[in-house]
Amino acid sequence: MSTRTTSRSTRAAIALTALVGSAALATLPITTASASASSADGLAVQYRTSASGATADQSEPWLKLRNTGSTTVQLSQVKIRYYFKADSPTATYRFACSWAVKGCSVITGTFGTLANPTATADRYLEIGFTPAAGSLAPGADTGDLQLRFYQSNWQTLTQSDDYSFSGTQSAYADSTKVTAQIAGTTVWGTAPAGNEPTDPPTPTDPPAGSGQTLFDDFSYTSHTDPALANHGWSVRSNSGGPGVPGATWDPSKVTFVNQSGNAVMNLETSSAGTGSTTTHTEVLTKATKFKNGTYAARVKFSDAPKYGPDGDRIVQTFFTINDLKAPMADDYSEYDFEYLPNGGWGEQSNILYTTSWETYNPDPWQAVNQHSESRQSFAGWHDLVVTIDNSKITYYIDGELFGTHDAAYLPERPMSINFNQWLIDLNGQTSTTPRAYDQQVDYVLHVKDQVLTPAQVAAKVTALRSAGTTFVDEVPAS
Repeated sequence: MSTRTTSRSTRAAIALTALVGSAALATLPITTASASASSADGLAVQYRTSASGATADQSEPWLKLRNTGSTTVQLSQVKIRYYFKADSPTATYRFACSWAVKGCSVITGTFGTLANPTATADRYLEIGFTPAAGSLAPGADTGDLQLRFYQSNWQTLTQSDDYSFSGTQSAYADSTKVTAQIAGTTVWGTAPAGNEPTDPPTPTDPPAGSGQTLFDDFSYTSHTDPALANHGWSVRSNSGGPGVPGATWDPSKVTFVNQSGNAVMNLETSSAGTGSTTTHTEVLTKATKFKNGTYAARVKFSDAPKYGPDGDRIVQTFFTINDLKAPMADDYSEYDFEYLPNGGWGEQSNILYTTSWETYNPDPWQAVNQHSESRQSFAGWHDLVVTIDNSKITYYIDGELFGTHDAAYLPERPMSINFNQWLIDLNGQTSTTPRAYDQQVDYVLHVKDQVLTPAQVAAKVTALRSAGTTFVDEVPAS
C-alpha cells in the first residue's frame, strides 16, 4: 500500500468494500456461446442452489462441471460464469467456497461487470481453477463445487431477478444460463442478451504507442549503492503509516542478493511484538511520471517467516500511486497487488487482492475502489502484470487474467512505482520473540502507453536481459 501518513490498519474492516460510489468488482472481457453447440464442444455445467428464496443473506450457486468431449481438459484453462443483477449500482460482493470435492484451495472466484447490462444481469461471478486442480478426463466431472457470494456489507440480496438463478433447481441439472470457457473460447451456455461471443485476441506485436521503457533487474550492491539513487529509486526511511504505530522504515533491511547468478532485491520486515521493535521496508521511484501502459514485476511472496514464530498480519506489495491532495480528491490514483499470507482486514488466512482506487477519505473512512481477490496461498515467485489504457485496468498473475476494473478508476495524474512490506498490526502474533519476513523482487518493467500481454512482457524482459541490459529508463518526466 502507500506511504500515506494514515495507517492502513484504520481501514481494516472496510478498506476493500468500496463503500462510496464504487462500481462492480473485476470487469473481465465477455466471451460466450450458444447452448446449441455446447455438448459437442466438450463441457457441460450443472447447477443447483441451496438458497432458493427470492431474497437471501447470500446466493449459493452450487456447480458441477462435466467433460462431455473426447479429450482431457486442463481445469486451469476453464472459466465458468454465473450471471446476476447487482442489488444497487454501488454494491460490492465477496466470494467464498464452502466445500468442493477437489478442495476449495484450487478454486478461484472473481466478479465482473457486463459490457451490455440487461434487466436480469449486469454482473457475473467467474469461477476458475488453479493448476493444482489438475485435469478432467472425458466423461468425468468435478463433483460438487459448493459456492456462495454475498454483499460486502452483508445486506440481504435479491436473487429472484438474477439471470442464472433458479429457485426451483434443488438437484443438479444442466444449466445453459451458466457459461463455460476453455482457454477463452466459450463451449457451453448462453450469456445475457447483447453479450455475444468474441474471440480472444491473438498476441502479435505490441500495439502502437511510445514504447518508452523503464526496466531494472536490481543489480545493486546495497541500499547505499550510488547507482540505486542515480537510477531514480528511493529507499524509505521516514516514519509514518501504513502499518504498526511506532514502527520504523529501515533502509538497511533492503538488500540485494545473488540467486543462481541472478540479482534480486530483498525486503525484510521484522518485529519482536512492539511498535518500537517493528521495522518495515519500502522502495519507490523518486519520480511520479508513470501513467498509462504496462507495469510488470516478478515478485516472491512468503507465507512463513524466515525465522521466529509465524502469524503476523503482514502485507507484501507491488503498486503504483500518487498523493491524495485532499479528502475524496478525484485525481487520486492507486493500483495494488497486495498479498496477505496470514490474513488481516477481516480475513483469517492467505488472500491476494488487486485493487484500483479512485479516491478515499481517511477520517471518517470512506473509499471508492474496485477489487478482485483470491483466497489461496501465493507463496513463491509470481509474474505480476497490470495494464492501464483509456478504458480499463487489467490485472494478470502468472499469465492468467485475475481481474479487469472499470474506466471510472483510470488515473488522472502520473504515479510512482513502489514495493513495500509491512505489518497491519500486532494482533496476529502477540509473541515478543523476534521474527522476520522476506519479500523479493527480481525485476520491474514499465512500458509507457503500450498495453502488452503477459507473453509480450516475458519476451521483452528476455530480450532486455539477452542484450545485457540491467537498467534503462526512457520514460520522460511528467
